[in-house]
Amino acid sequence: MKNFTNTLAITSLIAVLYLIPTILLSQNYSESDLIRKADKIHKRILTIDTHNDSALRLNNPNAKPGVKIQVTFPFMKQGGLDAAFFAIYIAQGKRDSTSLAEANRYTKEQLIKFKNYTEASGIAAIACNVKDLQRNKKKGIISVVQTIENGYALEKDVKEVEVFYKMGVRAITLCHNKNNDICDASMDSAAEHGGLSQFGVLVVKEMNRLGMVIDLSHASTKSLFDVLEVSKLPVIASHSGVYNIKNHNRNLKDDEIKAIAAKGGLIQVATGGFFLSDKPKESVTVKDIADHIDYVKKLVGIKHVGIGTDFDGGGGVVGLENASKMKNITIELLRRGYTERELKLFWGGNLIRLLKVHFK
Repeated sequence: MKNFTNTLAITSLIAVLYLIPTILLSQNYSESDLIRKADKIHKRILTIDTHNDSALRLNNPNAKPGVKIQVTFPFMKQGGLDAAFFAIYIAQGKRDSTSLAEANRYTKEQLIKFKNYTEASGIAAIACNVKDLQRNKKKGIISVVQTIENGYALEKDVKEVEVFYKMGVRAITLCHNKNNDICDASMDSAAEHGGLSQFGVLVVKEMNRLGMVIDLSHASTKSLFDVLEVSKLPVIASHSGVYNIKNHNRNLKDDEIKAIAAKGGLIQVATGGFFLSDKPKESVTVKDIADHIDYVKKLVGIKHVGIGTDFDGGGGVVGLENASKMKNITIELLRRGYTERELKLFWGGNLIRLLKVHFK
């Protein structure tokens, strides 16, 4: 009995010791303590944002006069953000041969233009695999992962998947707000294919073969479940929110979150106020982003959640106006008791685990 009592006492002491960091972080750390801790953590870990629309803004800086660009390489340095998926967004247009060819041409043009911009910067480089991401972090170089937002760019030709892969593209968001030839979109008024089309099945299989990341943000529920059935590799939702917090068609319901996680995938929480809350824009803050992160963590675990800002595409809230403020997310999560291990997974560890399955 005495041995049992001693064992119980030791076990209880260990449990308390494990809880102490969380208690200190959530109750006793001052704001300046949290800032210093966030700075140290960001120096040690690899931090990745899985979606922004900033490449087109940087390629075409005069396209939106008076509108400030949210992501620049200096902003990323200031915010402790090591890497980002820079998407070339292509709006859904007509699907005749001429329009498809133009969408394909435009996407390639913008990809080449941004690659040249990156290489000329002197502080950033294209990353095509995990080793590139890790090496760039050690060298203090920003990593750019090239992606496409909207499979409309494929010109309804599955061979174009490999063409884009050879150009450096490592992820494709299958659709945008309207149905395309690949799948139905979450924001369209009516289903066209009943989920994933036959062409879409070919696209998913080809992306699997090449090791390209399939992005399900913008896809309809039926499309999402069809992709999960066809894909042999884990997928991501690169910039989505939680439907149970904010009723929005672009957000993910619990069964969708669980299904993505069950196949090893990731839910990357978006930062647009319209995804996060019904509150007025000026009242939506980093705390609202953290609420969505908390929800996913509690539902499927810390190993299946990350961040996809959607900067320059609607992302950003009070306290996270641009990429220079990224550490504010870490500060808020520290305030809520997240450990450094959890933050390492959230910011990049989870994604690296997924990318190791994809990037050869």
